[in-house]
Amino acid sequence: MAAVRICVCGDEGTGKSSLITSLVKDVFVTAKIQSTLPQITIPPSLGTPENATTTIVDTSALPQERAALNKEIRKSNVILLVYSDHYSYERAGLFWIPHFRSLGVNVPVVLCANKSDLATGSESAAQVVEDEMLPLMAEFKEVDSCIRTSAREHHNINEVFFLCQKAVTHPIAPLFDSKESTLKPAAVSALKRVFYLCDRDHDGYLNDSEIHAFQTKCFGKPLGEDDLNNIKQTVSKISCDSVTEKGINQQGFLLLSKVFAEKGRHETVWIILRTFHYTDSLSLKDSFLHPKFDIPPYSSAELSPSGYRFFVDLFLLFDKDNDGGLSPSELSALFAPTPGLPALWADSSFPSSTVRNEANYITLQGWLAQWSMTTFTSPATTLAYLAYLGFEHPDPRSTTTTALQLTKARKRRKRPGRVERNVLHAYILGGPSAGKSALLDSFLARPFSLTYHPTIKPRTAVNSVELPGGKQCYLILEELGELESAILENRAKLDACDILVYTYDSSDPDSFSHISDLRAKHPHLDDLPALYVALKADRDKTTQRAEVQPEDYTSGLSMSKPLHVSVRWESISELFVRIAEVAVWPSTGFPKSEEEVGDRTNLYIALGAVVCAGAAFVAIWRRVGKE
Repeated sequence: MAAVRICVCGDEGTGKSSLITSLVKDVFVTAKIQSTLPQITIPPSLGTPENATTTIVDTSALPQERAALNKEIRKSNVILLVYSDHYSYERAGLFWIPHFRSLGVNVPVVLCANKSDLATGSESAAQVVEDEMLPLMAEFKEVDSCIRTSAREHHNINEVFFLCQKAVTHPIAPLFDSKESTLKPAAVSALKRVFYLCDRDHDGYLNDSEIHAFQTKCFGKPLGEDDLNNIKQTVSKISCDSVTEKGINQQGFLLLSKVFAEKGRHETVWIILRTFHYTDSLSLKDSFLHPKFDIPPYSSAELSPSGYRFFVDLFLLFDKDNDGGLSPSELSALFAPTPGLPALWADSSFPSSTVRNEANYITLQGWLAQWSMTTFTSPATTLAYLAYLGFEHPDPRSTTTTALQLTKARKRRKRPGRVERNVLHAYILGGPSAGKSALLDSFLARPFSLTYHPTIKPRTAVNSVELPGGKQCYLILEELGELESAILENRAKLDACDILVYTYDSSDPDSFSHISDLRAKHPHLDDLPALYVALKADRDKTTQRAEVQPEDYTSGLSMSKPLHVSVRWESISELFVRIAEVAVWPSTGFPKSEEEVGDRTNLYIALGAVVCAGAAFVAIWRRVGKE
């Protein structure tokens, strides 16, 4: 929290210095004091709001001190404007506040009617507020609050400086429009998100248990039954429809916040908002949305078990009709506390990028697959949406990063061994009309279409695949479209890829030449595991117009022959399992001659152990011989 700097302004003789002296001495000083006091600093240890350090600066209204006055006004973040009679009151609106504006200063002003002990008996506090203070508050939006004080009687001395501190630590301006008497749009948006997160069952009401949990989270203790009933009565008096047997609805929650702001208890609203990680500008803290999460080279990010559990619970909670899919209205309700669907999803043509049911609603399988892909490609996006959607770890000191986990780095793909990843990424390469789009559609269990639509921009499809042995992983298939050549030149993109799938139309004589040309143009593709696939095997096979036929081409590379498949065959699912297998065991996707060489590390270790044992035996034998 930033320090509070109070600039005490007002006409000469209004009692500015006496107010400060009474605060410091805790009594009224009858002896003559200097006209302008040196600045004083109140440390946080004295119980200031939000533990902020407070500096109080006295000023002079004399013309010769105007430069120093203006300097202090510009340095302050709250102004205490003091008046003590009708003349100095008139000057507050005619000179002082316009002067603050002329300096380009936009800070809260606390209006102080000092020397209340000199007021006549006919001037009640309510009359002063109505006749003097409220008109100034209505005319000038800078006036944050008003108070009557008396340094002589030590009346409201601590309170006036507390108001100044609170005007900085708990400002009313971002929350409440005093002229319109309404909460501001940004505050309404933030409070709606708070309501969303506290409405655990998402029935549109905060029931008693949810209110108690909310109160404990924000204020450290649950509400008493009398306090809870008083709150409900307060809301129902304003809007009887906002309180039912189910609890308080969103409108009632907003009305209650408005009442707090109107009655000067806006620090309560700020405590709520700051508990839910809002800044003074009513935006979520950047450290909350984007916590530190570094990914080492050759590693990737995946959802942890707690992350998957959170998204499963979220899906089940918003699938109100229990049809196994999220309709557009259910998706809209789920993403209500966020900026909307992630931009990354729009780029991947969500929901067509994942599994949907007959009604074209995303299924739980597709929902988890989509988030797995999002986490793999942009973990920062997943972290931000975990924060928006209210992910919480049982340990309050933990951040949203506990919903993610890092995979073990994979450096040498040609060495035999398993890649410890649950999300795998494959580039589907091939010439135009080779059948790549139909392959992606088949991967998502979409019906086959005879209509040809050329792919212009990259397209992705993600689904779960069950490997032999029952282990499940998520496989991302990406068709590169017209950006194929540019992406294959991007080393960072290739490092994130687990396998290249070279596809061609076995019924088109000109299809395979695209693969041979592509590999000749990008020789560095030999550094990635690969699989060759002949699509449209349901059609008559034709001889390729290429220097070498596909079988001879792969044989010359010491690679397995192309797999002949068709998206019209039920066995197409076996291809996706094979792609995932090669991605998990990358050495199987390289020429067999390199695979046969293998990793001799264990052999070297064994030989080293034998040599060391022999040397130790000789040393012991020599020592025994000497003895």
